[in-house]
This record gives sequence, C-alpha cells and structure tokens, in this order.
Amino acid sequence: MLEIKNLVKSYGDKEVLKGIDINVEDGKIFGFIGHNGSGKTTTIKAIVGIHDFDEGEILIDGKSIKTQPLECKKILAYIPDNPDIYENIKAIDYLYFIANIFQLDKQVVDDKILQLAKDFEVENCLGDKIKALSHGMKQKIVLIGAFIHDPKLLVLDEPFVGLDPKASYILKQKMKELCAKGSSIFFSTHVLEVAQKLCDSVAILKDGKIVLNDSIDKILTKGQTLEELFLEI
Repeated sequence: MLEIKNLVKSYGDKEVLKGIDINVEDGKIFGFIGHNGSGKTTTIKAIVGIHDFDEGEILIDGKSIKTQPLECKKILAYIPDNPDIYENIKAIDYLYFIANIFQLDKQVVDDKILQLAKDFEVENCLGDKIKALSHGMKQKIVLIGAFIHDPKLLVLDEPFVGLDPKASYILKQKMKELCAKGSSIFFSTHVLEVAQKLCDSVAILKDGKIVLNDSIDKILTKGQTLEELFLEI
C-alpha cells in the first residue's frame, strides 16, 4: 500500500532525511519511531503531499504522490500532531465538509457520523463551534473525519496525544477494524508500549536514517521490550 524508496529531504544545507526505505503492506499497522528532530514529521508530510522532497519516490497503492497527488489523496487520510481545523464552524459542518470532499452519499455519511460520534462520545457537541472544544475533543472530531471515508491508507502523527484513556482505547480498536477491511496504517508515536502491542511492524529513525525496520515478532526475540530496544539504539 505504501512504498517509500530512497527518500531524501533537505532544508537548506541540512539534510533531514538521508535515503529512507519503507514498505507498508495491505492490512498492516506500521509504527514509525524516533526521537524529536529525527525526521518523523518531515517523512509524514512528504507521504501526504504537504512537503516536497529532493530524491526518491513515494507510492500509495502504486501511485506517485509527486505525479498523481489527487489520486493518492482520494484514498488516504491524514491526522497531524495538532488538530488545527476551522475554528468558526460547527463540528458537524466540518464533518459534512470532509464528506463532501470525498463525495460520499449523505445517508451513509449521516449513519457513520452518528455511530463514530457515539463511539468517541462526542455526539452532544456536534452542534458546537470547534473553537469552543477542548484539544481532546477537537482530536476526536478530526479522527471521525479521517475514518468517515474508510481510507485505504491512514497516516497519523502522534494520534494519542490529548486523548483520554477511553478514547485511546477506542482509537486502537478503530485502527484494527480499518485494517481488517484491508486498509493500512502508518503512524508515529512516542508511546512505545502502544506501538509494541498495536503494530505489525516498526521502523526506528535516527538522525534521518532508518536504523531498524522489521516486524515486531522478529525485532523482539530476546524478551526485551520495544522501549528497551529503542533506548539501546
């Protein structure tokens, strides 16, 4: 579903990504781990077409994000590390706006919004303006907007930040349900315990280079935790 080949990105004279290779298979959850400043967010923004890159290739379902950006964006959803969305509209209007972008059937959308809002416990604030919501509630609205069209690729940057324990649990369940339909998920996180339990595979990024990239089963063969392995690296 997602192929990253020899990805190179620089800001001026500073090379941030130094030839990254990643492959995320259909139906799998892939964790992207690294310390602050290692290049995780830069990679994610390149995947979803926000940042250009200097060398390499990013393919989403076989299509290039550089040469076929609209085709790629039709089948992906992206959640940034901070839910910066339209502050002066109601939450329900934001969700209908997202649904209209993806040209979804209104009846299907109504049913999905109601179910997802119930799951994330935000049904009582759909009529509120987004600027009146807390960070965590905004995050839930953004999550509903991402799941509403069942993306083939879901890309998330630190999705658990700001969520309460129940919402975090619900998000993990929704991620698993989406992958059970054949979709793939690529997400960054500092919560290594979550990554260890949730991911099929992980990659560790250090100073713009992949230093480890394999399945969880193959990585954790000596009884150590992902956190312990990360600290060793």
